[in-house]
Amino acid sequence: MPVAVITGANRGIGLALTKLYLQQKWDVFALCRNSSDELNATSAKVITRVDVGNPDALPDALSGIKDSKIDLLINNAGVLARDSLDQWDPHTIEHQFRVNALGPLLVTQCLLNQFKDGAKVAHITSRMGSIEDNTSGSYYGYRMSKAALNAAGKSMANDLKLKNVAVALLHPGYVQTEMVSYGGDISADNAAERLVKRIEELNMDNTGSFWHSNGEVLPW
Repeated sequence: MPVAVITGANRGIGLALTKLYLQQKWDVFALCRNSSDELNATSAKVITRVDVGNPDALPDALSGIKDSKIDLLINNAGVLARDSLDQWDPHTIEHQFRVNALGPLLVTQCLLNQFKDGAKVAHITSRMGSIEDNTSGSYYGYRMSKAALNAAGKSMANDLKLKNVAVALLHPGYVQTEMVSYGGDISADNAAERLVKRIEELNMDNTGSFWHSNGEVLPW
């Protein structure tokens, strides 16, 4: 049975991905800071107190999966704040960097020696991290942290080629989740279905690509 590790799995896209991989007969480790009733009702192996923004505690938090070989890691956990040019908090921006950019790098590093040959890493990023695509400004911490994640993911794709591990940077779309006050235009379930398709298409020839979940290749 293939093994998936998914961060931020207690709600939204992470929960939808967890359910979908379970339906496909994967063994899923669902990582989160705090679980939810809906996640607890699944057959996933739930691991709580996983704060990807806390580098000091992260290795211990991930110790519950240290004996498992991994086919797929999905770095999904993320935070968003609505920073504007005239109203922003450096602590809030730093927190977004810790969770959105450093978190996926640290989780991947902690699990590096557990990847199977041919494993895949999917970073759930955002087209708001695209510099070319930015025509509306604002959201400074979120945009900068996702751009940093994209840079990290591209480097990771190059570094992991020797391990035969492919890496994707995936924009889920504007999804109806708590992060955006449920104002999106697609459901978390729909986004998860599209993300799974993109992950299935991921290979060593297209590793390091930045995709919309609908299949469109996005500009950096």
